[in-house]
Formats: sequence, C-alpha cells, structure tokens
Amino acid sequence: MDTAQKVAVVTGASRGIGAALVTAYRGLGYAVAAVARSVGAPDDPAVLAVPADVSEPGAGARVVSAVMERFGRIDTLVNGAGIFVAKPFTEYTDEDFDAVVGVNLRGFFEITRSGVAAMLTREGGGHVVSVSTTLVSNADARVNAGMAALTKGGLDAATRSLAIEYATRGVRVNSVALGVIRSSMHPSDPGGALAGLHPVRRMGEVEDVVRAVLYLEQAPFVTGEISHVDGGQSAGH
Repeated sequence: MDTAQKVAVVTGASRGIGAALVTAYRGLGYAVAAVARSVGAPDDPAVLAVPADVSEPGAGARVVSAVMERFGRIDTLVNGAGIFVAKPFTEYTDEDFDAVVGVNLRGFFEITRSGVAAMLTREGGGHVVSVSTTLVSNADARVNAGMAALTKGGLDAATRSLAIEYATRGVRVNSVALGVIRSSMHPSDPGGALAGLHPVRRMGEVEDVVRAVLYLEQAPFVTGEISHVDGGQSAGH
C-alpha cells in the first residue's frame, strides 16, 4: 500500500478558486505545488510556490520538473488557470484570442502533458481535473461567451478523450463546469443580474467549487465527467 504523502499541483493558485483549492488539498494531507504568474513564498513547507505563465511553451515541463525535484511525485493536477473575456464575437481582437487561447488551451496542454507523463512513471496513476464553464453546453443569449465556448469547449472534449485514453492506466480525468462564481472577477452583484443567470437565483461561492473538486478527487469510479456546478443552468431556465 502506498503510504507516501500525495502531491497536488494547482494552477491559477494565487487567488480565488485556485488559492482555496491549495488550502483544501492541504486539508486532505497533500503536499501542494501552487502555480501562478505571481505567487508569494508560503510559510507552509508542504506548499511549493512555482511562478509560471502556463501559456508559455515549455512552462509545463518546467513546473513539473520543479515539483518532481521537490516532492518526487504528482498525484493530482488541477487546471485552475483561465481567462474569460466577454465581448460580441466580432469585437474580439487578435490580442484577446492570443491571451484566451494561450491560457485556456495552451496552458492546459502544457501542464497536462507533462503532468500526466509524471503520473505514468509510478504505479497508482493520478487525477486531472480542469475548471470549465457551463456556457460550453448551455449557451445563454445574455452572456457573450464565444471565446469561452471555443476554448473551454476544447477542454471538455479533451477531458472525455483523455479519460478514455488513460482509463486502464490509472489516470482519471474530469472537469467542473461552472456558473458564475463570486470571486475577484465577480465580487458582488448589486443588481442581481448574475444571480439571475442561475435557476437557484444566486451566484456560486468558491466553496461550492471546492466541494465539487474534492468529490471528484475522492470518487475513484468517476472519470470523463463534466460536473456542472452552476445553480441549475445546465438543467434549463
């Protein structure tokens, strides 16, 4: 039986959902690598801060190398880094495209390719979980989300594909598809418009996302799942 301390890598870890997941995985007893473009040095010796822009070619290999050097293994990868830009589709610029595709797709590719390779070096496999959006499968005329659909849709498709590719090798791959979560991007909703996007008539909280990710972490028979954490948006309006 493997009794060594497990290790989670969390991208987008400097704030919001990512920062909360660092805390949550520490609560499970994991060592954690906190990855972000700007991340402070932690007081906890079981937390490794890895400054990185996941959209840069080679970033994934550098991050995974640092984690393996420090902890010697990777059990879980949480792809929490992401960019959301809401505009009418014809108003997106080349700079918008490069930024959103760079983080949402290139970032996923970079870190997941290297992370899964590390998981496959030892028995026991691992788990990849990515943060997506419910707008991929439930378009809403009130939200201009063409670039989110383009990129996070790729993430959802890759989740299912990789889950099947590695199903017999012990690596599970899942996603959480979110509604609007109260965070630094959406700290308040004075008019109630964001709450109104959800049938439950409230915004989601960071803790709602954390609970969903930890469920997937502790559900060994679940893989290829796109878990909607969206206040009922995926069910209809």
